Amino acid sequence: MVENIGTEASRALEGARPRVFWLDPDVPGHDVPEPAPPLTEDVHTNLAVVGAGYTGLWTALLAKERDPERDVVLIEARTTGWAASGRNGGFCAASLTHGFENGEQRWPEEIDELERQGAANLDAIEETVRRYDIDCEFERTGETLVATAPWQVRDLEEAAAALRERGLDTPLWDAEGTRDRIDSPTYLGALHEPDGVAMLHPAKLAWGLRAVCERLGVRIFENSPVRDIVRTPLGLRLQTGTGSVHASKVAWGGGAFPGPLRRLKHYLAPVYDYALMTEPLTDEQRDSIGWKGREGVSDAAHFFHYYRLTADNRILWGGYDIVHHYGGRVRPEYEQRPETFHKLAEHFLETFPQLRGIRFSHTWGGVIDTCSRFSVFFGDAYDGRLAYAAGYTGLGVGATRFGAQVLLDRLDGLDTERTRLRMVREKPLPFPPEPVRSIGIELTLRATASADRNEGRRNLWLRGLDSVGMGFDS
Repeated sequence: MVENIGTEASRALEGARPRVFWLDPDVPGHDVPEPAPPLTEDVHTNLAVVGAGYTGLWTALLAKERDPERDVVLIEARTTGWAASGRNGGFCAASLTHGFENGEQRWPEEIDELERQGAANLDAIEETVRRYDIDCEFERTGETLVATAPWQVRDLEEAAAALRERGLDTPLWDAEGTRDRIDSPTYLGALHEPDGVAMLHPAKLAWGLRAVCERLGVRIFENSPVRDIVRTPLGLRLQTGTGSVHASKVAWGGGAFPGPLRRLKHYLAPVYDYALMTEPLTDEQRDSIGWKGREGVSDAAHFFHYYRLTADNRILWGGYDIVHHYGGRVRPEYEQRPETFHKLAEHFLETFPQLRGIRFSHTWGGVIDTCSRFSVFFGDAYDGRLAYAAGYTGLGVGATRFGAQVLLDRLDGLDTERTRLRMVREKPLPFPPEPVRSIGIELTLRATASADRNEGRRNLWLRGLDSVGMGFDS
């Protein structure tokens, strides 16, 4: 059976395009915008925003909504949504803390407030998409966390009990109830979150936010990486290879690419995540798996898979493998990893054996800006003239709007419900220098894989990381 699955996985991957599905201009309905012009002169502005991913786009848009007269320049090293914002699974979650459990462990005294602000943030994203008519295939589907091993069933039962204690009605299904919803022989149970997650097309959201920024008067420059930051009497000068931006204030949203902001390198460990996209399912294939609720799905293992339906009924299948390269290297050749794609394809066919014979159309990978607390952190530099947000650790599609609000609050010197949060005021523990960093990450990945094989039991290494606030949560 293993050999058959391997052969079928190879056949399913034949002809798959080695490019990001969301960014592929050859996919019907993908109206990829022309790049904005590069920066070729010196420009002056009140607010410069670095990075045209979600953090930068939301920051620029919200800055103009707060003050339409404010002059805003957005500068991007490549093109809008090119990095993590255009490569993710399209899960837009309410959680600001990489899940309730991670938030409760780290900020127990304010988890209720974090959950409230996260829910309001997701509502605001939906309202913005509707108000500006952003065609990003937004669906408020919720999410289902499935158990594929007995120990995961126990973990989901404990999680459901903790949520019920806080008055949250989160349905818990047994194996039969789960398979009535989505049919896989691997499912033993599930926890369903009906409202806290939306599905969307990540690149279309980025392109839509860019279009709104342009309509509001934001000046956008692409293919203009910032090489240096220089203090000036009136603020900061962002120097590129062909021009510069003189700004009173700077919002930095570079994700896993800190550029000249060297202090971020101590807090970030870039890791690669990978995904497959199937061809569109036929009506018969859809009927064979059910999935009428179209909710996002992930399993409850430490090394988990995440998957969802697209608007044209393809299945995106990602996760499981987490790859860190020595020194945090980020290179284009790391975006394709055949051994990972083959492993993912095998797992897909084991989960949905009724879909054997399907083909994958796209394979891709991307880098995630991981930090030791697994959720966004904030900081200032250059005497408060620059504010940054980073470390979303793969759950930034929704949280980036919250991060943008925090950046603007801090740059404007505002005391708000956001800036008063301990989660916002504290930084994660920094990672140690190399080679200790890479050795530690490798030990952690191996220990976590061992926990998945041993009914979730965490060994001494993982318990030690938990005790110092660096417990691994993929």
